[in-house]
Amino acid sequence: MSTPVQNVIEYSVSEISAAVKRAIEDGFSYVRVRGEISGFRGPHSSGHCYFSLKDERARIEAVVWRTTLARLRFKPEEGIEVIATGRLTTFPGQSKYQIVIDALEPAGIGALMALVEERRRKLAAEGLFDEARKRPLPYLPRVIGVVTSPTGAVIRDILHRLSDRFPVRVLVWPVKVQGDTAAAEVAAAIRGFNALPAGAIARPDLIIVARGGGSLEDLWSFNEEIVVRAAADSTIPLIAAVGHETDWTLIDHVADRRAPTPTGAAEMAVPVRSELNAGLDTLAARHRGATARLIEAGRREVLAAARALPKADDLLAIPRRTLDDLGSRLGRGLFANARTHRLAFERSAVQLSVSRLNQFLNQNRERVAHLADRQRRALRVDAERRRTGFTAAAGRLRSEPIVERMGRERRRLADATAAATRGFDSVVDRKARELRSADQLLRSLSYRNVLARGFALVRAGERPVHAAAEVATGATLDIEFHDGHVAAVSTSGAAAPKPAKKLEPSSGSQGSLF
Repeated sequence: MSTPVQNVIEYSVSEISAAVKRAIEDGFSYVRVRGEISGFRGPHSSGHCYFSLKDERARIEAVVWRTTLARLRFKPEEGIEVIATGRLTTFPGQSKYQIVIDALEPAGIGALMALVEERRRKLAAEGLFDEARKRPLPYLPRVIGVVTSPTGAVIRDILHRLSDRFPVRVLVWPVKVQGDTAAAEVAAAIRGFNALPAGAIARPDLIIVARGGGSLEDLWSFNEEIVVRAAADSTIPLIAAVGHETDWTLIDHVADRRAPTPTGAAEMAVPVRSELNAGLDTLAARHRGATARLIEAGRREVLAAARALPKADDLLAIPRRTLDDLGSRLGRGLFANARTHRLAFERSAVQLSVSRLNQFLNQNRERVAHLADRQRRALRVDAERRRTGFTAAAGRLRSEPIVERMGRERRRLADATAAATRGFDSVVDRKARELRSADQLLRSLSYRNVLARGFALVRAGERPVHAAAEVATGATLDIEFHDGHVAAVSTSGAAAPKPAKKLEPSSGSQGSLF
């Protein structure tokens, strides 16, 4: 039984896939889809991001190309509810459809708050918000760096407040405070102030990051991780003044101080000059009063000490009286001393007579003569004792034993000389035999024996020539025969030498060495 022919058109799988692709892309060329990001995988090694958008009942695959991802203000993250704008297309290889996203934004304030809270927990876990990291602000900064928009009211408020309180030098780094590039510009400004070297542009002592109030979306740039990390890495103390007092961003948590308004940041940055002047005047008055009181107290102490001290006349009364007494006694003492010495001299003069002096001289003369006689006798005794010792020594030193010993030693010397001569002659003979053997060996191995048989040695300079191919035309050669040298010049180059025939040495002949 034959199968009836049907009029249904037959399609290939590729044709069906292409038709579905055209239908979906034509019908949904531009759509906005709201859903929660699930299964986020990215960025891939190619730079693309793949994930799904889901709600309570359905799921759709999504892809963000690398070029689009770089432009997105909000980067896709797992679990965030977003509104994706793009176009639907299919993936024929797996019979799936997906949305190619061109723009991405959070779906309402709740999603933004959830994203901010997630980032806050992540950065807090890294310790970026710890109070121990926060540094005190300088009391009176010389230069203040301000990161804000140069055209807004914020910079005018800050400059006006600084001028009223304490005018200082201000460096403004103009940035965008809202938009896709705002976060990157603010982070670059903070890092730029920290990277300023010492030079014509003074490095700030304090940084103020400021922006006026706005919605959460307007302030979103200051919640970006790149801004928070730049503020955390800043070595310069930083004040965050973003929004109004009720507005909080992540940079407020990492900054060293948070100001409720930009004007409040200026008030935190510098003190009031008039108050400082008043304080200085008060301190100067207190210093003058303290100095006067100190001088008065010292004067009173000096006066009290002066009253307690005795008068000069009282201190000098006793020494003065002692001096007067000694002065009155001095004249009498001098006369008495002179009289005492005169009496002593007179008693000595009575004892000094010519007869007593002669007697003293005679006694000393006899004493000297007695000592001289004793010296002569002592010299004679000593000379006799020495002569006796020399005679005994001469008796012990007889000439016969010395002569015998000298003869014996002379014979020993002659025997040693003969033995040394015999040893030296033996060594000389042995060395002479070794020298003759070496000379005979040298003569037998020398190339001059070969030259004596009629051969010649050719040299090019100092190098021997082993083959005709080594000689170039015009080369100067030295030819050595057994009886002298001959100089020669090569007139033509030689062809490559033919291989030499192997010579069988005959019995009894040495053979050729070349």
